[in-house]
Amino acid sequence: MSLIELKQVSKSYKGLVLFENTNLSVEEGKIYGLIGPNGSGKSVLFKMMCGFIFPDQGSVTVRGEELGKKNRFPQNFGVIIDRPGYLGNKTGFENLKYLAMIQDKISDEQIKETMMKVGLQPTAKQKVKNYSLGMKQKLALAQAIMEDQEVLLLDEPFNALDIDSVENIRELLLSLKKEGKTIVLTSHNQEDIDILSDHIFRVRNYALEQLK
Repeated sequence: MSLIELKQVSKSYKGLVLFENTNLSVEEGKIYGLIGPNGSGKSVLFKMMCGFIFPDQGSVTVRGEELGKKNRFPQNFGVIIDRPGYLGNKTGFENLKYLAMIQDKISDEQIKETMMKVGLQPTAKQKVKNYSLGMKQKLALAQAIMEDQEVLLLDEPFNALDIDSVENIRELLLSLKKEGKTIVLTSHNQEDIDILSDHIFRVRNYALEQLK
């Protein structure tokens, strides 16, 4: 059974037709790369896959259950869509701590370990409002993975990262795949997609065309 499945999904967003009768099957433990020009609907696709918005027609199912108003947000999803909002006058650790308190699943030590994995110093006193774009991106990645989420939907996870950080995050994502995580990601850098993805899809003609 597919972990995530889109069946005959059609979606218009802000007056634009993005998808028509689109199908996608995401299997557990693999990395899926999505490519397509800006405005083609990749972010909207992610939002449908995690229940932030719903298709106009068709269905999105996660673990065999259709997402809807009564079953909105699937469990154990880590998500980067658009740019997350943070408390600018707090440190990176303090921001993640506030988020972790919602479910109270992880310890301070686990938060710190995750920050180090993505290349952030958990004891740094620097406020998030003074973070570079790359540091904010790392903070978003830490938030997406810190609770050992089973599924990661990562829209442009390499945005604003320097070369060394890109290498580190690629290795991190591959290690998460080895642990059995399922990852769907986008990137404007084809190399990221080629290195990481088991399957590659391109948004084209209001549908998903499989390239690999």
